[in-house]
Amino acid sequence: MSAIYKRELNAYFTSPIAYVVYAVAALFGGMYFMGCVLQPDTTDMTYVFLNMTSIVIILIPILTMKLFSEEKNKKTEQGLLTAPVNLLQIVMGKFLAAVTVYAVIMVLFIIYGIIISFFVMPSWITILSNILGLFLFGMALISIGTFVSSLTESQIVAAIISIGAGLFISYLDTLSGSISIGFIQTILSSISFTTPYQNFAVGIIKLSDVVFFLIVPVLFNFLTVRVLERRRWN
Repeated sequence: MSAIYKRELNAYFTSPIAYVVYAVAALFGGMYFMGCVLQPDTTDMTYVFLNMTSIVIILIPILTMKLFSEEKNKKTEQGLLTAPVNLLQIVMGKFLAAVTVYAVIMVLFIIYGIIISFFVMPSWITILSNILGLFLFGMALISIGTFVSSLTESQIVAAIISIGAGLFISYLDTLSGSISIGFIQTILSSISFTTPYQNFAVGIIKLSDVVFFLIVPVLFNFLTVRVLERRRWN
C-alpha cells in the first residue's frame, strides 16, 4: 500500500492538480475570511467553514477524478490489477493520498485562527470542531469520488458525476422537506451530510456524527474494491 500511496502522492505534486486545488482553496478561503470575519469585525469563523463546504464539493472531484479513470485511459489498469497487491491496499493507497493532499488545506484555517488571535482570543474549540467537520466532510466525498473514478475511464465524466453526487447529498435535507411521505423523508434526512455537519459548525463534536462520516468512506471504498475485483476476474 505504501508504494501506491507514495506514487499517487508524488503524482499530485508533479502535476498542477495539488497546486490548483490549494490556490482555489486559498482564494475562496481568503475571500470568505475577509467577508465573514474581518469586515464584520467578529471572531466567529462558522460562516467561513459553511461557505467552504460548497468549494470543497467542487475541489474534491479534481483530486479524485484521475485515481482510477487515468489508469483505464492509459491502459495501465491491467498491470495494476494483476500486480501481487491486495485490491484493498490499492484502493486505500490512492484514497489516503487524496486525503493527505486535502488535509493540507486545513492548515489554512489554523492560520486564520492565529491571525484572529493577534487581536482577540478566538474560540479554538469551535475552530477545531469546524476543521474536523470539514476534514471528515471532504474525506467522505473523496471516497465517493474514488468510487466514481473506478467506474469510468473519462476524468471529466468522473469529475462531473462526483460534483453532482456531492451537491445532491448536501441538499438532501432541502429535498426531504418538500416530500410529504414520512419514511422517505426520514431516509433522505438520515443520509444527508448537512445534518451531522451542523453540529461541528457550532462547536459540538458528537461521536455519532464522526461515525457517520467514517462509515461513508468504509462503504464506498468497499464498493470500489468490489468494482476492481469484478474487473480483475473479467
